[in-house]
Amino acid sequence: MFRRTPRLFAATLAVAALALGACAEKTDDKPAAGTAAASYPVTVGALTLDKRPEKIVSLSPTATEMLFAIGAGPQVSAVDDQSNYPADAPKTDLSGFQPNAEAIAGKNPDLVVLSNDTNKIVDQLGKLKIPVYLTPAATTLDDSYRQITDLGTLTGHADQAADVAKRMKDDIAKLVKDLPQRTEKLTYYHELGPELYSATSKTFIGSIYSLVGLTNIADPADVDGKNGGYPQLSQEVIVKADPDFVFLADSKCCQQNADSVKARSGWAGLTAVKNNQVVALDDDIASRWGPRVVDLLRVIIDAVAKVPA
Repeated sequence: MFRRTPRLFAATLAVAALALGACAEKTDDKPAAGTAAASYPVTVGALTLDKRPEKIVSLSPTATEMLFAIGAGPQVSAVDDQSNYPADAPKTDLSGFQPNAEAIAGKNPDLVVLSNDTNKIVDQLGKLKIPVYLTPAATTLDDSYRQITDLGTLTGHADQAADVAKRMKDDIAKLVKDLPQRTEKLTYYHELGPELYSATSKTFIGSIYSLVGLTNIADPADVDGKNGGYPQLSQEVIVKADPDFVFLADSKCCQQNADSVKARSGWAGLTAVKNNQVVALDDDIASRWGPRVVDLLRVIIDAVAKVPA
């Protein structure tokens, strides 16, 4: 996901993505040394690739993380300006938020990976005969696993992708297995930005908190889903809800922390503040749905474990 204003952030996540594929030209290119030969052509959804892609352009930070995690990093020739993990990803000035077909085509890609269809970029790239795989923002962990395995199929790393997905599932299962049973659920507020945009339980990040058995104070603010799961709360609503935890997904972008939260009008009396349960998250990890979601879950569980059952 891209770091941007919360309103645009929410709108981008809520948009429905359209899948469109194109076929690459056949060549005699062979897999890079040390990789197992995959059988092509392969098809995922509407996209068919006749050969293994060797010049992948990723315009999604999450997809970039997935590609490197499954061993396809050497095939990635360019990533967008928000793809900052892993550190050796070939970062460029390409934008996934405002994608430019000519700039993308200038990288001579044989596969482009996108997380949304802004400006109908999928159609534009299709007309240029550039294959596109769309990885819209996940709403469940199953969505994440499916995108990882799809990328594995497309890039010739099916086995590695299956291993990554299985490892994620196993790690998550172990983390939640020993959660204490509570007679009363703890509540939380997840902050996307200091403008008080949040995420409900119907979003991907909300589903992660649900694994821990927490109650989301933002849910009543978007019961009908008109805000796409990303409502803007008010100071009064948050203070009245008095959450047990405040999780900050704006600690890097906006320098929010326990002290800045405590300094807000009326917030010093919140249970989360009084009990030192304001948790600063890594903004990037908290806004993506790749393999590092396990790290995010671990941080949340560690924070909750400190509260006696």
